[in-house]
Amino acid sequence: MTVTQPDVTVVVGAYEAMPYLIECLRSVEAQTLDPARIEVIAVDDGSTDGTGEYLEEFAARAATHVTVIHQENSGGPSSPRNVGLGKASGRYVFFLDADDRLAPEALERMVAMADRNGTDVVLGKVEGINRVPPKAAWVQTLERTDVFHSNIKFTLSAQKLFRRALLERHSMRFDESLFTGEDALFTMEAYLRADGVSVIADHICYYLVGRDDGKHVTKSGSYTLRFDSARALMNLIAEMVPPGVERDKLMVRPFLVTLLPQFGPKYVGDSERVRRHKFELAKPLMAAHWTPEVAVRLKVDERLRLQLVAEERPELLLAVAEFVKSKKRPDAVVEKRGRRVYLAYPHFRSAAAGLPDSVYLAEPREAREVEGYREGGASVFLRRVARKVRRVRVRRGWSRSSPRP
Repeated sequence: MTVTQPDVTVVVGAYEAMPYLIECLRSVEAQTLDPARIEVIAVDDGSTDGTGEYLEEFAARAATHVTVIHQENSGGPSSPRNVGLGKASGRYVFFLDADDRLAPEALERMVAMADRNGTDVVLGKVEGINRVPPKAAWVQTLERTDVFHSNIKFTLSAQKLFRRALLERHSMRFDESLFTGEDALFTMEAYLRADGVSVIADHICYYLVGRDDGKHVTKSGSYTLRFDSARALMNLIAEMVPPGVERDKLMVRPFLVTLLPQFGPKYVGDSERVRRHKFELAKPLMAAHWTPEVAVRLKVDERLRLQLVAEERPELLLAVAEFVKSKKRPDAVVEKRGRRVYLAYPHFRSAAAGLPDSVYLAEPREAREVEGYREGGASVFLRRVARKVRRVRVRRGWSRSSPRP
């Protein structure tokens, strides 16, 4: 008898997932894709709340083929996903978190999109239930794109459709030494290695569910884990993408999403010991990866905070973080006949601080909100500064004594 290869292997890693697991598996059963074309690999990661037993019940009655694997608790999502991936036989793999849900047509639409375009990764639109989902990647449906010409770098969760041949060809697995951000590392590598990425923005494919008990993995863990995650992602980008504009585009993501929150409102409530530790953890990352070309792509308050981290000036950062936490709007200083707009966050033109005006110069997306702004000056000026500093770095290397962005 010939065994037909399933189109999709749905990998479900589950730990203490009840009662959310019930709706999760119902969403698999509700798929419009033929059950014969779906394979489920469910990995119980040492649960004690009945998760393992419910998976066995589901496997016994489901119309699709289900394999249940039980293992001792691994402490994170990477091991269950890797175990499931190792057992997968489908043309594609989809990683479904046990507390989330698929929309009914999700697998059918994503498989069709990948087959139609020959793409290796498909992003299906995400909707939040008691959680705020990422939005930047789903502005429009894209039949074929890549990580450099879209906003997909801002959604690096594992809940995507991946062509299994791509993952196996490059021996891709989740990093089990990371306990947060492991999916960002995996997904970014897939984006970079993929022969095309597709985006479904006109149909909800995935429901991201916020647990009432607050035990979702992204809400837990020490701040040090965030630095581990940022370091791993920055290193991956640096290893896979040569220096230049494309690397700068991607570096924005770990700086903005992973590192910057450690120096915002949270920083105000940190103890002095934690603040010092955060600066110590950030120092090698800033030295290796913070450049004027990355800085110019950020909003003023983002650029200012990270510049102060790079310069190791915690005494100045606290006032900026407090200002950001207060949600006040900075005064706008309009100069050069409206072509330059400076946002006067703390320390602007302070002789004691000695920060260059270019740190406070608004890019057009911010400047457009200011009355009197005329398009065409700030962006050109900032990029001219970045190019100048890049030439200096090439000649003598980047150091704190070099011109600042």
